[in-house]
Order: sequence, then structure tokens, then C-alpha cells
Amino acid sequence: MCPFRSSLPTVRTSAFIDISYKITKKVIGFMELERFFSEQVKAMRSSEIRDLLKITEGREVISLAGGLPDPSTFPREDIKKIAEDIMDKNWERALQYTATGGVEEFKKQLISLSSLRGISKIREENLFVTVGSQEALYMLANLLIDPGDQVAVEMPTYLAALNAMRLRKPNFLGVELTEEGANLDQLEERAKKTRGKLKLFYTIPTAQNPGGVTMGLEGRKRLLEIASDYDFLVVEDDAYGFLVFDGDAPPSLKALDTEGRVIYTSTFSKILAPGFRLGWVVAEPEVISKLEMMKQNVDLHTPSFTQYIAAEAIRRGVIQSNFPKVRAIYKRKRDVMLDSLEAHFPKSASWSRPKGGMFVFAKVSEKLDTGILLEEALRKGVAYVPGASFYHDFSGRNTMRLNFSFPPEEKLREGIRILGDLLKEKL
Repeated sequence: MCPFRSSLPTVRTSAFIDISYKITKKVIGFMELERFFSEQVKAMRSSEIRDLLKITEGREVISLAGGLPDPSTFPREDIKKIAEDIMDKNWERALQYTATGGVEEFKKQLISLSSLRGISKIREENLFVTVGSQEALYMLANLLIDPGDQVAVEMPTYLAALNAMRLRKPNFLGVELTEEGANLDQLEERAKKTRGKLKLFYTIPTAQNPGGVTMGLEGRKRLLEIASDYDFLVVEDDAYGFLVFDGDAPPSLKALDTEGRVIYTSTFSKILAPGFRLGWVVAEPEVISKLEMMKQNVDLHTPSFTQYIAAEAIRRGVIQSNFPKVRAIYKRKRDVMLDSLEAHFPKSASWSRPKGGMFVFAKVSEKLDTGILLEEALRKGVAYVPGASFYHDFSGRNTMRLNFSFPPEEKLREGIRILGDLLKEKL
């Protein structure tokens, strides 16, 4: 039925109704719905990573863009066996609604898993289960940030976290990355200049995305001292804490937190499977209770079935025993990318040498804009993420993020060769 039928003459022919509907639609443009959207919606930005994934899907393009895990790291047979066991023995609870904060058995297993990152002395009331860590970051932004609040972020940092925070319209304070992580002298200077008004610092201290750097133990201790001295919160994104493959991973910031000012997030996307859409938060009960109220209005609870599978995967040691395999694969692929960059990129370029994670961050000549260059790279059959999206002020236009975890090794070599040739051509 035509939705505007009541305003049209009473004519019964379907052809007339179809024509009238098309004319009405064209004339009023669906009532110019853009003007009804909230200011927050108008501030939303599409993720360049997700847009690139749509562009490259199904095309003959070597994608160095997304942060996709290598599918060979998924413990497929173990997941299959666990799912079958749950459907045999525990299907009534696994297929039912569950508590907003998460399945209790899963939270118990999360306590065990968190201890591997040095986080101890937590209980179920310190844990909250989310639909991936992205939901956690989105809810924390809404929970903690008011328009105009002073929020410190690394330059560069995870663009989806930036986009979530941008909706709250904070005043961003950029903190440059060094080879040892965030520039802590600069962070302290930023905190001092705000005269006690810095509200939080969002950081990825381990295998930083996109920068690839890892903060050492002494740096982590100093960061928490600065947070205590200037009284601000630290939101720690530990998506890659289990994926350090050169040396041992330093303990998480939360493991060193004695004041309850670190809010910790992590995800199963990199250590089990991203399709499960499972993440979690570790924080003080006051934060957890507010997250629970917020999530009740968002999606009621995280899917029960995937929580039961993940809980059993921890209990059976599936995840823990898979770490060596994942680290070995990513270290080998990291080395392939670094060797290829050395062989094919211009001598004027520089790049990170990550100790873990999934990404290398490259800087090319200031004469080049990697956002403009992307279109030509796609035509030549390779994709990357332009670096400007990872900066709160959209600087870094001569940078790019390169993913090494997903493509096969021969594609990594070919993709970097194509990019290197393109960069040299433009120079």
C-alpha cells in the first residue's frame, strides 16, 4: 500500500498508486529526514576500516587494511566440540536470555583468564561482558564523557575509539607516541595545563593499534603515578595483550592499579574468534553497575550461547594452549612484512617494528597524502588504511596502517611491493 495514499485521489488502479508514490517520493524526498536526526547522529563518522572492508570484499585486492585475524588461528574443531557438548547438556540456559552483566560461569572463567595479564583480586562484580570491546568503548565514552571534557588520547590511536568519543564532543588533548609508548612527559604537561580538569586518558599500552609500540614496565608505573597526581581515569584497551611475540608482555596497567582508576577492556576477537563478538570490562563495581544500566537500554545482554562456548574454551584450556600458535604465526608474518618494507619502500619512509599485535604503522614523505593515494593503490590491487583517521585532529596525512595478520605471506610480499613501487613513482 502507498504510504501517502490518504492524500491522493481515490483511484483504485495499482499503476496510478505506484506512479503517485514515485512522484511524491521524488518531490518531498521522504520529508527531508536528515533534519530530524539528532546532533549526535550528525557528528557520527563512518569507520574507514569498515568502509574499506566493504570495498575490498569479493574483489581481487590484497587487503592490508582490516584487523582480521588469520583464520588458521581459530580453534575450529575445539569450538565445534564445545558447541555440541553445550547443545547436549546445557542448551536450555545457553539458548535463553541471561543476566545483563554476563553469564556467571563465564565471569568466573574471565577471572582466571585475567590473571594471565596480572590482574588479581577481582570478583564477579568487577567484570562486565560486552558485545566485543567496541561496545565497551562506546558505552564508556557515553558513561564518562560530557561535551567539553578534557580527554587525552595517543597520536595515533584506534580510530573506532576516537569515533565513539567524538560523539560526546570532548576537548581532545593529543599525546605523541614514541618507541616506548605514549610520551609521558607530554601527558604530564597536558595534565598540568588543564589544572586538574583532565578527565581520562585512553591508551593502548601493549602492541598499540595502529602504532605497534609497547610501553615498558617502568613507563606503566610512571603513567599510573601521573594519573594519581593529576587525578584522572585511565581507560586501558588491552586487545593485544595476549599477542606479544617478542619477549614477555608487560603486565597490564590494571594489574598495577592500586587506586581503582584504571578501567580495563579486552576482547575475544583476537584470541578465539571475532565472530563471537565477545569483550569484557574490568573495573570498580560503581562503574560496572552504571554499565549494566546502560546496556539494559542498548541490547539487554551479550549473546548467551557464545558466552557459554567461551567459558568452556577457557576452562578446557583451548584459548591458553592456542597462544603459542597464534604468536608464532603473527611473528613470522610480521617479519615478512618488515623484510618486504625494507626491500621495497622508499628510503625516506619509516615504520614501526611491533613486538606484538597485528599492525605496522608507516610514515612516508610529507609530499604524499595517503588518503589521496589510496584510490590509485586500490586500482593497482592493494588496500591499506590512511593514517589521518587515527589522529584526533586528522593530521598524519602521510601515514598508513598496514595489517600483517590476515594476508598469506606471498600476498604480504606482493602487496608491499605494489605499494612501494607506487610510492617511488609518486616521489
